[in-house]
Order: sequence, then C-alpha cells, then structure tokens
Amino acid sequence: MTQSVPPPPADGNPFAQQPVPVPPAPPAPARGNLALGVVTAVVVALVTAGVYGAVVGATEYEIGYAAIGVGFLVGFAAGKVGGANPVLPVLSALLSLGAVYLGQLIGGAILAADLLGVSATTMFTENLDLLTEAWQESADAMTFLFLAIGAITAFSGAKKAAA
Repeated sequence: MTQSVPPPPADGNPFAQQPVPVPPAPPAPARGNLALGVVTAVVVALVTAGVYGAVVGATEYEIGYAAIGVGFLVGFAAGKVGGANPVLPVLSALLSLGAVYLGQLIGGAILAADLLGVSATTMFTENLDLLTEAWQESADAMTFLFLAIGAITAFSGAKKAAA
C-alpha cells in the first residue's frame, strides 16, 4: 500500500506553516501633548502639596525627602504625559516651587489649628495672611534649600521621563 506524499511548498521549506494574521497593536499612549502635560503637572503639584503639608503638620518638621518626592512626581508626571517639550522641565520646576511652598503653608495651618483649636481649613482660608507672615518669619536657609531641591528634582524628573 503506497501513500501519496504531498508536494513540497513553493518556497522549498517542507516545515513552513501558513502565515497567521497579526492583530493590530493597541495605540501608543498619548505623549508629546503639551496641554495635557501642563494639566497633569498642575494636578500632581496640588495633590503633592497637600500630602507634603500633611507630612509637615504631622511631624512638625520639614522633611527634605518629601520635598524631593514632590519635585520628582511633578516633573515625572509632566514629562511622561507631555513628552520632550522644553517648556515642561521649566514649568515643572516652577510648579514644584509652588507645591513645596503651599505644602509648607498647609503644614503651618495644621500646626496652628491644633494650637488655636480651630480647623486647619478655617486657619488656611481665613488666616492666610497670618500663615504667610509666619512662614516669612520662620523661613531659614533650610526652607529655601527644600524649595530649591524640589525645583531641581522636578526639572530633572521631567527631562528623564521624556527621554
């Protein structure tokens, strides 16, 4: 009994298989969108300012690593979403300065609220001028160092995230 052997494929490879269609790749995440990068940086700056303020209020100390975290998160988020636009590192540094400063004010509001027996929200909204004055009087070299560290980290984080 003899079996018939199928003829070899046209390309000469007897083990070749039929090509399988490849499904299309999902779209790449949106990068390089300056407006979305700016919005993301602002939102992250506000959120991290609140967290930094809570840390300052809870510990009664300004913590350098927290300022580094604020700067890095603001810069990284802006660079990741906004891409390699040269505006984003500078904007991230400025937003980080604002976020660290706002966090220090929020921390001061928490500490003052505990002393005065009012809510931190009331202290922050109704006595912002007193908080700012108290911040100016208590600001020392370390305060400005934390501001600078946050800004430098934000600039660097935005550059690295876009790369």
